Amino acid sequence: MKRNRVIFAVFFVMLTVSQLWAHCEIPCGIYNDKARIVLILEHITTIEKAMNQINTLSAEGDKNYNQLIRWVVNKEEHATELQHIVTQYFMTQRIKLPDFNDAAAAKKYNDQLAALHTMLVHAMKAKQTTDQVHIDTLRKTVDSFVKLYFSEEDQKHLMEHHQM
Repeated sequence: MKRNRVIFAVFFVMLTVSQLWAHCEIPCGIYNDKARIVLILEHITTIEKAMNQINTLSAEGDKNYNQLIRWVVNKEEHATELQHIVTQYFMTQRIKLPDFNDAAAAKKYNDQLAALHTMLVHAMKAKQTTDQVHIDTLRKTVDSFVKLYFSEEDQKHLMEHHQM
């Protein structure tokens, strides 16, 4: 009987292991906002590299379509991951509804949402094109969001340790 419980427990853990690593919407209080910003910036850099590779491979006379497709898929996956962090992490879990009677709090909230929405739109545009303007806009918008969201001390820490 005890052996069956152990087997069941091991089986259960194996089935749910993917859920154990994901950050969910349970109010557990475990957040690392700075890490999410670093991930967003990493996704932007990867999207940019994919764009450059797509442009290079597309310009070649004898095209390597397998590599070209791999870079397109890679670019789209990283843009989707960026969008996921923006929506599922920041918009649904971290940006709190303000007291709309407090004009300063309402403005900060609206400015943060506008920055996050801009990131979503330009991540979508980055999926559709290889236009560098979307990369530039994403980086500028992340910088604006950081200034709206983090304290000066946290901004300094991000700049010192993550080369923003």
